[in-house]
Amino acid sequence: MATKKVCKKCKLFVTGPQCPICHGNEFTDNWKGKLVILDPTKSEIAKKIGINAKGEYAIKVR
Repeated sequence: MATKKVCKKCKLFVTGPQCPICHGNEFTDNWKGKLVILDPTKSEIAKKIGINAKGEYAIKVR
């Protein structure tokens, strides 16, 4: 099983070599808090923080 890393730019948990949302390749293992967005069009939290795609996100990334 691959270790999940967090994209430094969009804070999405990623298992591959590139982020599927922002296509970045800078990742970190230093994060705090997890947010799961199932439907970004109906989620008030997703709208407030600017998330447009479903997935697992870190709340704080260093």
